[in-house]
Amino acid sequence: MSIFLLNAEMLIEAIAEKLKEYPEVSPPEGSEFWKTAFFKELAPHDSENFWYIRCASILRKVKKYGPIGVNKLRKFYGGRNRKGPGLNHSAKGSGKIIRLALQQLENANLLDNIEKEGRVVSAEGISMLERTAYAISRQKT
Repeated sequence: MSIFLLNAEMLIEAIAEKLKEYPEVSPPEGSEFWKTAFFKELAPHDSENFWYIRCASILRKVKKYGPIGVNKLRKFYGGRNRKGPGLNHSAKGSGKIIRLALQQLENANLLDNIEKEGRVVSAEGISMLERTAYAISRQKT
């Protein structure tokens, strides 16, 4: 079962629950107060699960678009920046959140860093994604 045929939200939530079992993946100290981009007003509401959901989302995006770097992921997690009555402008997401999540996923052996290209999902990461997708597809039927 391909991970991209499933509903992304269901898959990300299931992967986030599995990432809680990895000791290498944990929210950094003070991350509950971090905004996800400079144009946001507040930190995410679901602060205790936010880190695992973002790591799971990054893992899925690296699988889909990899090899990929921090800057391209910042564009994916960006949004629109409103500056008063004028037109909206696109803005990038927080690089620190993405960078730390990538480093933690690398330490958990779910990602590999290819020099001068970016990060790709390792064999262990692909296995976890595929097993999770298969389990979700079996529950639906």
